[in-house]
Amino acid sequence: MKQFILILFFIINSPVLATKKDSIYIPKYETQYTTLFKSEEFFCDACGCAAGNGSSGFESLLNPQFIGIKYFAQHYKAKENLFVNDLTQDQYFNTLQLWGKIPVTKKLSIYGSLPFQFHEKKTQQGDIKISGIGDASVMGIYEILKSKNTFHQLSGGLGVKIPIGKFGEKGITGVNPSFQLGTGSWDYQLALSYKFQKNIFALTLNTDYTIKTENKKHYQFGNQWNYAATGFYSLWRNENSIFSGKLGLQGEVYDWNKQFGEIMPRTAGSALYGKLGFEVSYKKISIGSELMLPTYTNLASGDIEAKSRFSLFVNFGL
Repeated sequence: MKQFILILFFIINSPVLATKKDSIYIPKYETQYTTLFKSEEFFCDACGCAAGNGSSGFESLLNPQFIGIKYFAQHYKAKENLFVNDLTQDQYFNTLQLWGKIPVTKKLSIYGSLPFQFHEKKTQQGDIKISGIGDASVMGIYEILKSKNTFHQLSGGLGVKIPIGKFGEKGITGVNPSFQLGTGSWDYQLALSYKFQKNIFALTLNTDYTIKTENKKHYQFGNQWNYAATGFYSLWRNENSIFSGKLGLQGEVYDWNKQFGEIMPRTAGSALYGKLGFEVSYKKISIGSELMLPTYTNLASGDIEAKSRFSLFVNFGL
C-alpha cells in the first residue's frame, strides 16, 4: 500500500505533467524582482509537541510552478528523563525535503512534498539516531482574491498528510514523543495566506491549522496552529536577478497528545520565533536561507526548550 501511495504521489507532482499542455495550465514563470517576494512558510512542525518534522513549510507559495529541495535543521534541549529537572539532552531534527507546485488552472495549483528525516538525540546511555522517509503532504492551493493593482492577494489551501513515515511505540515513552519519522496518522491541513506588495516591499501574513487523527497504535498527536508575519525588501536587482532580505515572526501552538482517547500530560505547548533570512534568484533558479531563534518557548509544558532552526532551499522554475 505504501509503495502504491509513493508512486501515486510522484505521478501527481512530476513535472512530466507539464508536457500535456492541453490539460494543464502553464503560466509564464516570473523572473523579475516580484518572484522572491511571493514566498512564506507553512506547516512548521516543532518536535516539542507535534511529530514528524516532515514539512518545514514551503517557500514560493504563490509562484506559478517549481520543483526544489530544502534542508531544515532544528535544535532542542530536553529533560534527560522525567526525574531530572535540568534540560540536559540535546535533540537534533534534520529534514531533507523534495517539494513542488504544479498549476492546474489559472487559480488552482497542487503542492506536494516528500521528506527524508535523520534525527539524533544525545542521552547518558549514548546517542540515539533514526532515519528514513517521513510523511508526505499534498495540498490544493486556490487564489481567492487578487486586486486589480496586484497590491493585495489572498490564497487558501486544503491538504492531507499521508502516513508514509514510520511511527514507533517506543518513541512515545520518552520525554519527547515526537522523536519519530512520522505520526502514523492521516492528518488534514487548512491554510490561509495574505500578501501585500508594492514596489520593492512586500508583507505576508499566514496562518494554518493541522487536524491530527488517531493512528493504528491508538496514539494521537495534538492539533497544531501556526501563524507568521514576514516582511521582504529588495536590496539589489537587475533584469534577471534579485537579492532580497526578510525579517519576521512565527508562532506555533500545540494541543494535548492523546492515547486511547486519554490526554497525555506535559505534551501541549507553544513557541514564538524571530526569523531573519535572504533569498536570491537568477532567472528560474532561487536560493534562500533562514535562521530562526526563539523569543518565547514553552514546549511540552516546559520539558523541552527550542534553541534554533536553520533552513536552506534551492528551487527551479518549470
